[in-house]
Amino acid sequence: MVVVTHPRVKPEHTAHRFDDGTIRIGGELYGIAAEITDPHGWVWEALSLMDGATPVERIEAELAARHPSLGDSGARGMVKALLDTGYLEDAAGGHPEGLTGDETERYSRNHAYFRRIDLRPGSDPWAAQRRLKNARVGILGVGGTGSHAAWALAAVGVGSLHLVDPDRVEVSNLTRQVLYGEADLGRPKAQVAVERLRSVNSAGSFTCDIRMVDTEKALAELVSDCDVFALCADEPRNDLIAKMTNRVCAAQGVPWVTAGYNGPLVTVGVYGPAGPCFECVGAGEEAKLKPGWHPDLGGTGVLAPSAGISGQLIAHEVVSLLTGTGRRAPGYVRGLNLIAPDQLVDVRHPARPECPLCGS
Repeated sequence: MVVVTHPRVKPEHTAHRFDDGTIRIGGELYGIAAEITDPHGWVWEALSLMDGATPVERIEAELAARHPSLGDSGARGMVKALLDTGYLEDAAGGHPEGLTGDETERYSRNHAYFRRIDLRPGSDPWAAQRRLKNARVGILGVGGTGSHAAWALAAVGVGSLHLVDPDRVEVSNLTRQVLYGEADLGRPKAQVAVERLRSVNSAGSFTCDIRMVDTEKALAELVSDCDVFALCADEPRNDLIAKMTNRVCAAQGVPWVTAGYNGPLVTVGVYGPAGPCFECVGAGEEAKLKPGWHPDLGGTGVLAPSAGISGQLIAHEVVSLLTGTGRRAPGYVRGLNLIAPDQLVDVRHPARPECPLCGS
C-alpha cells in the first residue's frame, strides 16, 4: 500500500470536464470509467491542483481557502474521496524496491498495465510485478495450451515455473505449440520448453520433469510447491485429471486454472478457495442440458489461434490471481467462439450444499 503524498491522476485515466460540469475520469473502453457530478467545480479544481508536485496538505489548504463554504473538513473529505477512487497515484515515489534497473525497464509496459487496471486505493503497480517475480507456478502439460501459457508467464516475469510433460515433440505439434521447432522433433517437450524460456527471460527459474502425472499423490507433490497451478493436460481423459486437480488443490488451498479448445471454441476455468469448485460449476452447467443428451466435444481439429488464445487466457488468469488484480472470485468459466464472436461463454454456478470441497 502506497501512502500518497504528491497525488496526480494516472496518465491512463486523464480526466475530462464536460460543459455541464460532469467529470469523466478513467478509460471507458476498458469498463473502468467513472463520472462525477461537480456542480460547484470543486472536484475539477482539486484535480487540477493534483499535479504531482503539490503535497496533499497544500491541496487541502488551497481548496479550503478558495472555497470557504467547503471548509477544511470538506476539503480533506474531497481529497480523500478522490484518492480512494484508485484513479490517482503518488508522483513522489523513487526507484521501485525489490527490482533492478534492468527489470524496471523490461517490465515498464507491465507497470503501465497494472497502473491502468488496478483501482485499489494506494495500490502500487510495481508491487504487482514484485509478486510475479516471487511467484511459483506449476504447469502440467506443455502442448498447445501449456506452451503458450508458459511463454507468456515467463515473458511477464513470473519468477519460477516448473513444467511437467511426458511427451516428445512430434511433427503434428508444430502447427500450434509455440516453443518447438523442426530441430526439436523427438526431444522431450518439457526439456525443450525450459531451454526456450531461458532465452526469453534469463532472470527466471525454469525447471521440468519428464513424466506422466496421473495419480492424486503425484499431483499433490506437484501442487505443494505452487502459488498457482495451471492444468494444461487432458490425460487421464473424461475430466479425470481435472477432478483429481480439483480435489488436490482444494485440499492444499491452492488456486488453479485450466483451459482448452475444441475447434474454434476456447474456454478457461478459474477455481480456488474463495469460490465454487470445478465439479460444482460443471454440475450446474450439466443441469441445464436436456436429460440424456451431452454435447460432443470430441475431435482433434485445431488451429494455432485457438491454442494460442487458450494459453494466453490461462496466463492472464494466473497473473490476476498472483497479483490480486482480478475482479471476480474464482469459480467460473469464460471464453469465446472464434467463428461466432457473439457466442461468449460466461458460466458461474453456486457451490452445491452437499459438495465435500466447497459446499456449505
